[in-house]
Amino acid sequence: MRIDAPRVVTPRIDPEVPVFALGRYAGARRQAIVALKDRGRTDLAVPLAGWLGLGVHRLLEWGLLDVPLTIVPAPTRGWAARRRGGDPVTHIATLATGGHPHITVVRALRMKALARDSAGLSPAERERNIAGRVLLTRRSAPADREVLLVDDIVTTGATARESVRVLQSSGIRVAAVLALAAA
Repeated sequence: MRIDAPRVVTPRIDPEVPVFALGRYAGARRQAIVALKDRGRTDLAVPLAGWLGLGVHRLLEWGLLDVPLTIVPAPTRGWAARRRGGDPVTHIATLATGGHPHITVVRALRMKALARDSAGLSPAERERNIAGRVLLTRRSAPADREVLLVDDIVTTGATARESVRVLQSSGIRVAAVLALAAA
C-alpha cells in the first residue's frame, strides 16, 4: 500500500478547521483499518501508526502545525472501545508520536453512551446522532498549545465538527484534523 502525504479533504459537514487525510478509505487501507478495529488485528497498529507519524511529520514540516503540539484522538464509544480491547485511534496516535519530546497525546474527548454507531447513517443522521454527545473528559489539553484532532476515517465530518466545537468552546485551539483515510 502506498503511503500518501496528507491531502486536504472537504467533508460534507465542515468542522471549520482544515481537514487532511492520508488516502482514500478503499483497498488495502480500508482493509487494514477494518481488520484493526473489527477483527482484532492489533498487529496492524504499528504500520498504521507509521503512516500517521509520517502525516504529522509532513504537517509540521510544511509549517501547518507547530510544536509543542497536543494530539487529541477523536472520541470513541465506550462499548466499542471495550469490544476492541481499547481505543485504536489513541493507541495508534501514541505509537506514532511516542518518541517525539514535543508532542503529547491526550484523550480529552469522550462520547456519551447514547450515541449510535454511525455506520450506515446518512450525513444528516450522523450529524443528529453526534450533536451534543461529545464531551470533554479532561482539561489537560493545554490552551496554549496547538491541538491536532486525529481520527481513523473522516466520512461526513460530523464527529470532527462536534469534536472541534467542544474543544474550541473550552478555549482549546484546534489547528487541523488528520485522518488515516477519507471516505
